[in-house]
Amino acid sequence: MSIGGCRDAKEAATPPPPAVTVAKPVAESVANYLDFTGNTAATQKVTVMARVEGYLEKIHFTDGQQVKKGDLLFTIQQAQYQAQLRQAQAQVAVQKAALWHATTELRRYTGLVRQDAATQTQVDHWQTEKDQARARLISAQAQTEIAQLTLSYTLVRAPIDGRIGRHLVDQGNLVGGVGQPTALAEIEQIDPIYVYFTVDQRELLQVIERQKTLPRGAITRGLVPVAFGLLTDNGYPHQGHLDFAAIGIAPTTGTLQVRGVFANRDQAILPGLFARVRVSALEQKDALLIPGDAVRFDQQGEYVLVVNAKNVVERRGVKVGLQVRDRLVVSEGLTADDLVIVEGLLQAVPGRAVSPNPVASTEPAARAKPGS
Repeated sequence: MSIGGCRDAKEAATPPPPAVTVAKPVAESVANYLDFTGNTAATQKVTVMARVEGYLEKIHFTDGQQVKKGDLLFTIQQAQYQAQLRQAQAQVAVQKAALWHATTELRRYTGLVRQDAATQTQVDHWQTEKDQARARLISAQAQTEIAQLTLSYTLVRAPIDGRIGRHLVDQGNLVGGVGQPTALAEIEQIDPIYVYFTVDQRELLQVIERQKTLPRGAITRGLVPVAFGLLTDNGYPHQGHLDFAAIGIAPTTGTLQVRGVFANRDQAILPGLFARVRVSALEQKDALLIPGDAVRFDQQGEYVLVVNAKNVVERRGVKVGLQVRDRLVVSEGLTADDLVIVEGLLQAVPGRAVSPNPVASTEPAARAKPGS
């Protein structure tokens, strides 16, 4: 057998390098978002209380209806308080008469003392009577104001706009007993509506990084956008802004409570619902995106397989972040010129040669939106 024949047989027995499909990362400016879970809550909730004692005479609303601030809700028995007001008004009249009499007598005795027809002691007496009458008149007027205010409490009105729940006391019951305050109904304002959620320390730092480009007090000034979706919603259709953050981290949970405010004009969103929340964290310029299927995991963490200039496979550790459609943002480990293996991963072994088939980069993934 010839030497040339042996060489030909050996070359015939060596299989060609496996073919793999490679693509370069797509460079794109991507908006980064953080996702949380929270619950909806009313912006205002008021318990309507009976402020005076009496029998509940009338209920002026239908359970569950919308009410406006100042609407009459309940009437409490008024006869007793109307009589107290008349009594107080009568005392005002009495004290006015007493003041007039003391003033007249003081003027008369002041003239007589100049004629030596009266003593200074008599003048001083009527001066005291006048001062006391003026003080009693002021007290009587104050009692009249108190009686008017107490009478006004018999007409229980809505303190806020909102939806009122069921009445908690039926007509004819005694309410407002001394030392026993009586709740009559509850009113909730749900337009706008709040969503409360908590942020852990790591995510909080990302939100703070985002705020460095915003004016001071961006949250309380409504400059940080936020969106949420309910269980039945696709994506995050409800748009709003952050308006509150707790003053410190809760030591037991290591989280910060945050609140967003949202329009709820049709009032279809009720308090207490579970909500998926999305908050803008920061803007990544020229982020690198690769197909999600190209990322693998092992004991060392996330990695991708790349083909070097010699067509040899290399393991490249990466750090991935936000998902945009079917792509992942790679923040560390890759450059825009790397050839990432996107198909044929089972045939690619680090340290071995492959036959790369470049695929044209697809159009950049659509920029993620808060409501997507």
